[in-house]
Formats: sequence, C-alpha cells, structure tokens
Amino acid sequence: MSQTKRPTSPHLQVYSWSLEMALSIFHRATGVALGGGTLLVTWWIIAIATGPDAYEQFRMVMGSIAGKIVLLAFTYSLMLHLCNGIRHLFWDMGKGFDLDATHRSSKLVLLSSIILTVLCWAIGYDMI
Repeated sequence: MSQTKRPTSPHLQVYSWSLEMALSIFHRATGVALGGGTLLVTWWIIAIATGPDAYEQFRMVMGSIAGKIVLLAFTYSLMLHLCNGIRHLFWDMGKGFDLDATHRSSKLVLLSSIILTVLCWAIGYDMI
C-alpha cells in the first residue's frame, strides 16, 4: 500500500480561482447572511409591535455607522442572491452552460447586484 500523502479528491490547490467559482461560494455565503438578516427584520417587526421605546432603540442601533454597514451588507447579499438565483433558473432550463455564457452571466450578476443595491439605497434615502 502506498504511503504518499495526497488528497483523495481534487483540492482547492489544484484549481485556479475564477469568477464563477467565487460566485458559487458567495451565493452560499449570502444565503447564510440572509438568514441573519431575517433576524434583523424580525427584530424590526417586534420593535414596531412593542411600542415607541423599543422602536426608537432599534432606530438608534440601525442608524449608527455599524448598523448602516450591516444594512448595506444585507441589501447587497439580498441582491446578489436574487440575481444569482435568476441565473440558476436559466441553468435549470438548460440555458447558458457554455463557458462564454457563464462568464458573461457572472459579470452581469455582479454588475446588476451592485446597481440594484445602489438603487435600493437611493430610493430609501429619497434621492430618486
């Protein structure tokens, strides 16, 4: 029996990183982040139902710099997960599997998620 120490399956060192690979990982990570964001939405709803003092505490936390960063990350996670999910729907229909199409759709997912995030924040701050 051989005593060499090598991976039994292809390891991350074998592959070179690509945009498609990163988006696959980000899609999973944003799914987890959206679960955490759901706790924020739950806190918001409970604060509204509890009364003005609880809601003011929520507004104070979410209005801080750290709160705004969390909300921005939550918004971007939502938009990236949405756009990548739409791409997966096309893949489920058997469309867009060739390398050029996957690379174009990866760039489109990133660009559209950034645009949608900026658009949501612009609408939220009444800039549009």
